[in-house]
Amino acid sequence: MSTDALDQPHQSTPPDPPGPSDSPPPDHILVGIGVAVVLAVVGWASFGQDSFSSASDSALAWVLGNFAWLFVIAADVFLVLCVVIALSRFGRIRLGRDDSEPEFNNLAWIAMMFSAGMGIGLMFYGVGEPLTHYLTPPPMTGATGQTGDAANIALQYSFFHWTLVPWAIYGVAGLALAYAGYRKGRGNRLSSAFVPLLGERRAAGWQGRVIDLLAVFATVFGTATSLGLGALQVSKGLHLTAGADDTTRLQLVIIISLGAAFVASAFSGLHRGVKWLSTINIVLATGLMVFVFVLGPTVYILDAIPESVGGFVHWFIPMATRAGSFGNSDWLGAWTVFYWAWWLSWAPFVGTFIARISHGRTIREFLIGVLLVPSSATVVWFCVMGGTGMRLDETGQVDMGAKLGEGVEASLFGMLDGLPLSTLTSWVAMLLVMTYFVTSADSASLVMGSLTSRGALHPRTWLVVGWGVLMGTVAAVLLVEGGLDSLKTATILVALPFVVVMLLLCYSLVKELRDDPGAGPTRHHALHGLRDAVKAMVGDAITEHQPPERGHHRLRRTAKTRTQNENQPPTDH
Repeated sequence: MSTDALDQPHQSTPPDPPGPSDSPPPDHILVGIGVAVVLAVVGWASFGQDSFSSASDSALAWVLGNFAWLFVIAADVFLVLCVVIALSRFGRIRLGRDDSEPEFNNLAWIAMMFSAGMGIGLMFYGVGEPLTHYLTPPPMTGATGQTGDAANIALQYSFFHWTLVPWAIYGVAGLALAYAGYRKGRGNRLSSAFVPLLGERRAAGWQGRVIDLLAVFATVFGTATSLGLGALQVSKGLHLTAGADDTTRLQLVIIISLGAAFVASAFSGLHRGVKWLSTINIVLATGLMVFVFVLGPTVYILDAIPESVGGFVHWFIPMATRAGSFGNSDWLGAWTVFYWAWWLSWAPFVGTFIARISHGRTIREFLIGVLLVPSSATVVWFCVMGGTGMRLDETGQVDMGAKLGEGVEASLFGMLDGLPLSTLTSWVAMLLVMTYFVTSADSASLVMGSLTSRGALHPRTWLVVGWGVLMGTVAAVLLVEGGLDSLKTATILVALPFVVVMLLLCYSLVKELRDDPGAGPTRHHALHGLRDAVKAMVGDAITEHQPPERGHHRLRRTAKTRTQNENQPPTDH
């Protein structure tokens, strides 16, 4: 169904609320402050490298030492909230008018959601993370490296970092934004979801602008990390397959070249560029995974899936509540806390994007799709790609430890090198990283344009392109000055204030959902209604089986009963 058809009113349902405007003008104050702060950070990193490095290292140590617990608890809250809302009466609420239908079909919806939320990261860490935990297991597990137990634990921790928790973070942000935009008719910006908490005036005032600015900063630095990872991996792939020198200059050329491709995609719009590229990504990724599954250790992978998933379910609560108080805080900071910060920094970007593409779906459909579909695909991806890498090392076919020593980005190409047609599949992998790079930059830039244009569904193209160029500049500068560690540090630091924003967002969302008539009656009212219905049926049955009364005795009893009923106070059900 076309979007035009969805906009036509139906006589049987009330009209849509005054939804977000397609293209209001940019908020020049918000744009100016955002650009100035980002450029100030870029300038400091470029011209004051020593002081920038010292300050960021100190700030990172302070955050990890004092707020690891906050990231851990917040991540658990987001997951529990998503499950509770999906299973509650709120799941019946539709993101739009009650008779709205989804704007995109399921395949396109999942493809765009998955490409925006995980693409580059899974390519970068799909082999590298399981392999790292296999060679050096997490210290709290007590496992010995390069054993079957280590391989099982490696997959479990990969699932933990990449499945339910990150998508719960995205789900909370996306649900709040889709509900505010399509159900309540507000703008497609984060501050619009805080109206129940702040009120209309404050949400549109400086308080709302502060929230939107924090969302912009989180998106810029979180996405810059992903773009930097993509540039590192493409550069490594060109070095291994084409003999190009893996240098910083090559990485910068890659960022500039893919940035130009992003600009072309941005001009084509959401329904063409992003949609088509996202579908191509899914097809290429599925083809690559099927190739590895068929020509790799197929039986080993099939055995690994149920066993590792079972272990993940069994150990999920201990993993989800470990904050480093009793040791291993350095490992948790480098892995779990970094991941939670990374997903939080991506929350405004991915949340706004999946909200934009989820018009017409029910809350239950939205949350089940966001939580389970990408998580299931990610489990299979890690078992196939990471499981193959570990099996090649275990059987001695490829020294994956040596490949990993060249960098996490080299592990994917090392694994492909142990299978037939390695040159072809390596080029396919690089092409996949490139298309993920473009879709991530395109989606993030669209979101930042919306955030700084009063929630416009179709922000000005020059603004979208400008944010994309600035984001690529941040990725390039941080990559040159500090490499992967610098990108990680920026992600964690910018996520600290945003985790507080996300927790307040949860409260605001639940507060508004409770008053939505589309959710149906509360359990309390429903039970009262059931009780009244049962009492009525029982009363009718008793009356039917009573013997008839005669004469004035019957009339006197009826009058007496009527008098008693009139003197009783009314009962509120």
